[in-house]
Amino acid sequence: MAKIRAAIIGTGGISHCHMDGYLAIPDVEVVACCDIDFEKATKYAEKFNIPHVYADCKEMMEKEKLDVVSVTTWNAAHKDCTITALRGGANVICEKPMAMNAAEAEEMMKTAEECGKLLQIGFVRRFGRDADIFREFRDDGVMGDIYYAKATYLRRSGCPGGWFGNKAISGGGPLIDLGVHVIDLSRYLAGNPKPVAVSGVTYNNLGKNRARGADAAWEITEKTLGEDVYNVEDFVSALVRFENGFTLSVEASFNLNCKSDTGNIQLFGTKGGAELSPKLEIYTDVAGRFVNIQPAVDVTFHMDAFKDEIKGFVDAAMRGVPCRATAEDGVMLMKIIDGIYKSAETGHEVIL
Repeated sequence: MAKIRAAIIGTGGISHCHMDGYLAIPDVEVVACCDIDFEKATKYAEKFNIPHVYADCKEMMEKEKLDVVSVTTWNAAHKDCTITALRGGANVICEKPMAMNAAEAEEMMKTAEECGKLLQIGFVRRFGRDADIFREFRDDGVMGDIYYAKATYLRRSGCPGGWFGNKAISGGGPLIDLGVHVIDLSRYLAGNPKPVAVSGVTYNNLGKNRARGADAAWEITEKTLGEDVYNVEDFVSALVRFENGFTLSVEASFNLNCKSDTGNIQLFGTKGGAELSPKLEIYTDVAGRFVNIQPAVDVTFHMDAFKDEIKGFVDAAMRGVPCRATAEDGVMLMKIIDGIYKSAETGHEVIL
């Protein structure tokens, strides 16, 4: 039986997570990779024994017959690379954030529909064991109606450097890079309600990373800094309202004078509450007593979720399994992000 032919566009750090996922699937073969830095792509191909290397994704799609493609470039290239791969006949998984803005995201979704191909978005937290088990509790009625959530993704000194600090390439700072994870996961755990309004504030008071050496969350080198541009927000705080009454409070930072890095999601329902920080814990009452419940199995989020994400993508693209992170989900998130940035700029709530 012929193997499923895969390729990767963009050979930076996150592409290794996608590669690990493909390598774990016996009937998938990664036959090509592409990066505008051809030398970088060549080294990547040598490391993973990939036979064909390109510096132009259009050329790759013209020369290779591909079933599935991962787009793991910087954010500004997501739209064009995704559309090129879709029009070239491949199903695509595009890393988060889906695009620079909602207009680009909608163009990508429309192209996938026109081409009859799957476009999945890289919301890896949906594939975590903690998310799976929480949904089992939720679907069993333990939570009741979920009406409020708090999501934080805070770094004390954690801009990855390079293009992440350049708004023209990244589209923004911690909101579009980190906040997108916890906003999407909170929405997913609450049953994917439709957002209707957002209100947000952003701050850029601290500049790029202040700490160095052992205190630095990310090592910033001369090569990594490139043009040394840092014009994105340090911190964002926002409130998102949904049509079913669910409300989400969000905080995300690259640089913030907080005690330590924090990643936490709390959900509150009419029968129970829950926290994913990092282990799942449920808060409810049994026999007239308050109880805190922790599943006996390990429910900590692991990087192995990327393998489950890639397997889910291949299964959805090639085997008819429902997609867990659709292009529509990506468009919804981009509308939320656009709205928060607009609200921060205007000082007013934005109706979506």
